[in-house]
Amino acid sequence: MQPLLSSYSSSSSLTIFLVSLLLVGDHGGARIILPANVTVPAVIAFGDSIMDQGANNNLNTLAKANFAPYGKDSVAGIPTGRFSNNRTPADMLVEQMGIKEFMPAYLDPSLDDKELLTGVSFASAGSGFDPQTPNLLGVLSFADQLDQFKEYIEKLKGIVGEERTQYILTNSLFLVVAGSNDLANTYFTIGIRKLQYDIPSYSNLMVSSASNFIKDIYKLGARRIVVFNAPPVGCLPLQRTLSGNEHRMCAEKHNKAAQLYNNKLQAELKHLHNTLAESKIVNIDIYKPLLAIMKNPKQYGLEVVDRGCCGTGNIEVAILCNRLLPTCLDASKYLFWDSFHPTEKGYNILMNEVVGRHASDWF
Repeated sequence: MQPLLSSYSSSSSLTIFLVSLLLVGDHGGARIILPANVTVPAVIAFGDSIMDQGANNNLNTLAKANFAPYGKDSVAGIPTGRFSNNRTPADMLVEQMGIKEFMPAYLDPSLDDKELLTGVSFASAGSGFDPQTPNLLGVLSFADQLDQFKEYIEKLKGIVGEERTQYILTNSLFLVVAGSNDLANTYFTIGIRKLQYDIPSYSNLMVSSASNFIKDIYKLGARRIVVFNAPPVGCLPLQRTLSGNEHRMCAEKHNKAAQLYNNKLQAELKHLHNTLAESKIVNIDIYKPLLAIMKNPKQYGLEVVDRGCCGTGNIEVAILCNRLLPTCLDASKYLFWDSFHPTEKGYNILMNEVVGRHASDWF
């Protein structure tokens, strides 16, 4: 590990430091069959880079993926701002539900009325539940995403009227994905919260912020809300490099913090589900499924799980994963595309696990 890190100049190290604030977070998979009396007109997403469909493309931030080799394996081979070699979980879910093939970013300048009616993503790479997290890279906070959601609602009213808008909000599926940036970066790598909080109290801050956001979108009409917990952040390639030992093993302190947060989040979501009238609030565990994939890669048709396809795979993410670096010959053999984000195949395997276990609880 030391030769790799020492080979970077101080300016490159600063870049690594900044882009390490991004989140971790294939095509095809389980089809979601809705109950006979259930309709889902739209899917609406909030969060960070797992659900960022290009929101950061025009922001003044390093947290971008709108350049090669991102998007390398898409039909047109064109980068869109998605942090993968092709599709994201947001795309997979809307397709699996038969709504549309891709979920657009709300900030996509080509967005039309039809896309608004069937759902958009407000997610911004580098964001988190801790208000300090998005400030570090100048990305959209959850407060910003909430403001955009309010604006979106007014646009819907202008297109289909108030009654139909309320119907869309009540019956849509809302996705909330965040937490990894807070833990892996704001707390551990950057450490700006360590003087104020120990891990238990910081996880309380995260859960409180997540709870408040869910209450906010509930007040605006959301009823079916699916919240993803944190992955084993210590096992992501960049965290292995920065915080693992010389063998790049998983950083167990990071993983224990994620588990503590996940347990508290699950309890809070259960409380919200029981207290917010007519709500369906579901916790989706991605920690255990992702760890299972890492421990048994061959079972899932994978070969490499401790580094990404781009560059060395140990530290490259966002602007460090660029056209000047080599990429692996076959991304389908890799769990990770860059040092933080899964490949399309990795996402597909994970989402098939999630859909298979939880989809019946969403409606």
